[in-house]
Amino acid sequence: MSNIPTPHIEAKKEDIARIVLMPGDPLRAKKIAETYLEDIKLVNSVRNMFMYTGNYKNIKVTIAGSGMGCPSIGIYSYELFKFYDVDYIIRVGSAGSYSEKINVYDIFNVKEAFGESNYAKIAANIDSNIIQSGEKLFNKIEEVAKKNNIEIHSGRCHSSDVFYRYEDSMKFAKENNLDVVEMESYALFANAIATNKQAACLLTVSDSFITKEVTTSEERQNNFLQMIELALETSLELK
Repeated sequence: MSNIPTPHIEAKKEDIARIVLMPGDPLRAKKIAETYLEDIKLVNSVRNMFMYTGNYKNIKVTIAGSGMGCPSIGIYSYELFKFYDVDYIIRVGSAGSYSEKINVYDIFNVKEAFGESNYAKIAANIDSNIIQSGEKLFNKIEEVAKKNNIEIHSGRCHSSDVFYRYEDSMKFAKENNLDVVEMESYALFANAIATNKQAACLLTVSDSFITKEVTTSEERQNNFLQMIELALETSLELK
């Protein structure tokens, strides 16, 4: 299997680093790689799900798009963990805030993901709608943030399967003690457990259910850099 691509990733095994940062948007992966990495190489373009590998302060890092939703990140993260010997995946994405204490552009380190599907049961035989992030990786992010004076929040993330809900989102959030919402962490954490690897999820708040603030796609691509820098500095600690 060493040099044979999966159905969704054409990279050779040696082209993928053991540490992967995973934004949802493949164009954001391109932006991150071009901004922070040296000697970058495009290692995957199947379905335009761009993945780049390069060097960050002399460590090898891969930036890989995941697409939207649990099924999409479920495929890519499983293949990276299982077939490319990736040890750590840090999802870097955007989130909506359910809390008046968590504002637009704040950074959130997901401690546990609340899922709404049976993904974890089918993929990892986990019979729970709440899955913890990798303890080692979560704690390392907290440690690096403190060392670099980066203020972050942590708690429970709603990993939703539905972007447009018919029911009241805030009512659902309060009933389930949810702090923020995105769409991928539940599957990522399940796959990490299934393969005995480590996964974390860092999110920058892009909109608020409280204040009704909303950022544009261009703002999200260009202004989430502190979160990316935190993820990359954490990567240095994983050598």
